[in-house]
Amino acid sequence: MRFNSIDDLLNYKKRLREGVKEDMPVITICMGTGCTAFGSEELMEEFQKEISRENLGSKIKLKMAGCHGFCERGPIVLILPEEIFYQQVSKANVQDIVKSVIEKGVVNQLLYLDVNLNKRLKYVMDIPFYNKQLRQVLKNNGRIDPESIDDYILNGGYQSLAKAIKDLSPEEIIEEVKKSGLRGRGGAGFPTGLKWELTRKQKNDKKYIICNADEGDPGAFMDRSILEGNPHSVLEGMIIAGLAIESDEGYIYVRAEYPLAVKRLNIAISDARKLGLVGEKILGSTFSFDIKIKEGAGAFVCGEETALIASIEGKRGMPRPRPPFPAQSGLWGKPTCINNVETFANIPLIILDGGGEYSKVGAEKSKGTKIFSLTGKVNNTGLVEVPIGTKLRDVIFEIGGGVDKGRTFKAVQTGGPSGGCIPGEYLDLPIDYETLAEVGSIMGSGGMIVLDDKTCMVELTHYFLSFTQNESCGKCTPCRIGTKRCLEILEKITMGEGEEKDLDDLLELAKIIKDTSLCGLGQTAPNPILSTIRYFKDEYETHIKDKKCPAGVCKALIKYYIDEAKCKGCTLCAKKCPVGAITGEVKKKHMISLDKCIKCGVCLETCKFNAVVVE
Repeated sequence: MRFNSIDDLLNYKKRLREGVKEDMPVITICMGTGCTAFGSEELMEEFQKEISRENLGSKIKLKMAGCHGFCERGPIVLILPEEIFYQQVSKANVQDIVKSVIEKGVVNQLLYLDVNLNKRLKYVMDIPFYNKQLRQVLKNNGRIDPESIDDYILNGGYQSLAKAIKDLSPEEIIEEVKKSGLRGRGGAGFPTGLKWELTRKQKNDKKYIICNADEGDPGAFMDRSILEGNPHSVLEGMIIAGLAIESDEGYIYVRAEYPLAVKRLNIAISDARKLGLVGEKILGSTFSFDIKIKEGAGAFVCGEETALIASIEGKRGMPRPRPPFPAQSGLWGKPTCINNVETFANIPLIILDGGGEYSKVGAEKSKGTKIFSLTGKVNNTGLVEVPIGTKLRDVIFEIGGGVDKGRTFKAVQTGGPSGGCIPGEYLDLPIDYETLAEVGSIMGSGGMIVLDDKTCMVELTHYFLSFTQNESCGKCTPCRIGTKRCLEILEKITMGEGEEKDLDDLLELAKIIKDTSLCGLGQTAPNPILSTIRYFKDEYETHIKDKKCPAGVCKALIKYYIDEAKCKGCTLCAKKCPVGAITGEVKKKHMISLDKCIKCGVCLETCKFNAVVVE
């Protein structure tokens, strides 16, 4: 069928609602990339077999869902409508779960254990990781089937598009977005409504909408999880944007390394086209809008909008000088509006409830929520959605559960490889664009890496510079040569060959690269250098002057030995050593041969008596 009017959509939703059995329990299985890696596909098959074997198809509904965010706890199973949360579920647990659903009980050992309360928590919103968040964009992730347009419509999907077509002019749509205070979630934080307005004002017979789903930051998976868990929210946002700027064609630029996201996007576009929500005369109006997918090859620089445009055009992904800006001359020389996945996923929320309502959440200059990819040395890793303006401390210690393995918090790195490292003294700062910039970092697309006292800030900076240097397109000299020279200096320092003048050289190079690079990749590449020297200069000086790595990470500056007073002679370290560098008899003191030791750290991880020492 095809919707030829808004009434058709509303009547379809009504029929879907009438077909729902309110009293039927629903078992949802996370089928995002994280849970799939833990075996959720096999888990789904086992549930299907068990429900079929017990002839429970009329009593239990089984469906897939997207990422819940609590990635390290996968596979995750959610029982609706009660919202009972099961973690780390295996095929061996399936029979017990099905039985508990029928008997309205719980499988206690699969519930989340709160170590602070020494209590297992039954419901999603009882768990600190979730109850400290405000999930707006991710609200339906984990609850709706990402491959079912019916499920999306049943949960309010495409109602915003209907409202935009029926009740709002293009100017009024833009005004609502401006009123919302939404800023681009891709990194720069440019006001979304203003970008749309600038594109709309361009006089041209053809305009384009582009969704930037390149997401190249190491450890970032916000956009991927939205596309895998709720692709229609992004499509709906893009269609509304097309209506606002008078565009009839859009592209989603997504990296080919996201095969599941690409698959679900293709399904979503196909289903939306069949119902007349994408294509000609949408919902019976005069407005037409089509969407195509362009798979990128994974170049980090293609996250920059002009390089992305070049890639779609079939050229090498390299940035160009601005102006003209894409809003003036973008894809094939036509006015083009580019926003990222999370930005577009916010649009249906804004249009449905109004920009004023949306703006009630967030900080003074940055409204709404922001999704962060919380990783690193933190107990609870995963996707976190909080109001912009939330304190760093609340995200890391309340939602994230603090630093893992009893280590001490050292810093948090925000903004991906182009971000900066923020020390503990700033934990009570609000997370917003301006505040992060003041302390030498950026919001970026939302990467957040927690670092503990075993992190070497010099080695970390070396890692990020090696990434950005490798990903440089090479078009401009400051980025191509400057990042290479910075990397060479950092290499010297980590190898114990650093000189005092190296710090001055690093700072001078970093400032030149920041001020003169052509695009955002080069302009922000020095941020790790600038922020770590600003806050952790003593570590650089220890590497240079004392030829030591305080964190015990830089191999050229450390050595391993065994504390004889603590060694019990268990021989475990000797058995695990890959190069036979440890000698000693059972129940007698062991020794490490420094000539043979490759400083891999296996002995340190293996020893149960803390007898292995690094200095």
